[in-house]
Amino acid sequence: MENIKINKLEIENVKRVKAVKIEPTPAGLTVVGGKNNQGKTSVLDSIAWALGGEKHRPSQPQREGSVLPPTLKVQLSNGLIVERKGKNSDLKVTDPNGRKGGQQLLNEFVEQLAIDLPKFMESTGKEKAQTLLKIIGVGDQLVKIEIEEHELYNQRRTIGQIADQKQKYADEQVFYQEAPKELVSPSELIKQQQDILARNGDNQRKREKVEQIKWTVTSLQSEVAALEKQLQIKKASLDQSLNDLNIAQMDALDLQDESTAELEASIANIDEINRKVRANLDKEKAEEDAKNYKDQYDSLTAQINQLRNAKFELLNKADMPLPELSVENGELIYKGYKWDNMSGSNQLKVATAIVRKLNPKCGFVLLDKLEQMDLDTMNEFGHWLEQEGLQAIATRVSTGDECSIIIEDGYVQGKPAIINPEFEQQFEKKEWKVGSF
Repeated sequence: MENIKINKLEIENVKRVKAVKIEPTPAGLTVVGGKNNQGKTSVLDSIAWALGGEKHRPSQPQREGSVLPPTLKVQLSNGLIVERKGKNSDLKVTDPNGRKGGQQLLNEFVEQLAIDLPKFMESTGKEKAQTLLKIIGVGDQLVKIEIEEHELYNQRRTIGQIADQKQKYADEQVFYQEAPKELVSPSELIKQQQDILARNGDNQRKREKVEQIKWTVTSLQSEVAALEKQLQIKKASLDQSLNDLNIAQMDALDLQDESTAELEASIANIDEINRKVRANLDKEKAEEDAKNYKDQYDSLTAQINQLRNAKFELLNKADMPLPELSVENGELIYKGYKWDNMSGSNQLKVATAIVRKLNPKCGFVLLDKLEQMDLDTMNEFGHWLEQEGLQAIATRVSTGDECSIIIEDGYVQGKPAIINPEFEQQFEKKEWKVGSF
């Protein structure tokens, strides 16, 4: 695609310019130098007005003291000749191919930011990023991802705070190793005690039966001695009693009474036991809550990382104006630096590359106040422009060798550039040579 550049520029009676003719270098940096109030910025304003339309018309375009109206003539690399002259400075566009058109024809290849680069340079970091995202066509997608990422981040932060509070509460709880897992029921303990007492009463009755049988045996033995006549009967009764005694003794031989001491102690300490059980349950619940919130936090972190990866992939696949140029958290990033931390040269590279991306047909940019850049940085920027085949016309408060031309009192130093031949005799005959950068 053809990059349209400025081949030649002729200006007369515009703001501080009296008569200037410039032939910018096709690729690289053309520096318009000079002291303050000599007409440097007027050159850039003239180009902006000639190519950008009425919205770039200066509030007082005619040079103070001039009786002649402003005259502008710009010859472009695609053959178009753009002129503004006459009382109303009407626009005239001459196309060697015969196409007709005025400002609409120019708008096809004149990028507004190219003739008003400070507007981009002075915008906020987020506005610069939005301009870039609009160019590469991923703005809406990235906004959607960043909104979702922001919501998840806030949700994760809240969950993390709750998880920390829960864990801190769990850590502060006392835990009793010796306490049972569940609360102790008084009625259950009393029932167990009553069952033991009932079994012990049954044992006692069996022991009493043994004593009763013993007494019967003794009585019968006495009767046997006294009652010989009834010996056989008593013997039979004795045998029977002896047999019964043997059975009863066998039943009572292995009987052991159960102790209720532990249950009585449990009943006495039931409130303390249950306090410990509740404390343990509270601690376990707090630890479980903390773990649940920790799991939620980790899950949200994974989702955020997934969105960040998606954002990275989206930007990585986008056709960026420059390698290593990206957008992070709504800010332009170049070579790892945000705009306010970029060097002046890199800022200009980024701005110029974005202008070129906005309208690839536009092969030039206008830059004012280049004196803010040191010579090394300016050289670096100029070499980059040459490599990229871009044209930049810039002003600089300087009369040094780095200037392509020097404006002095509205003229090109060395010889005024004459547009109207009728004024040629007013100027001293001196050779005029375009400076090179």
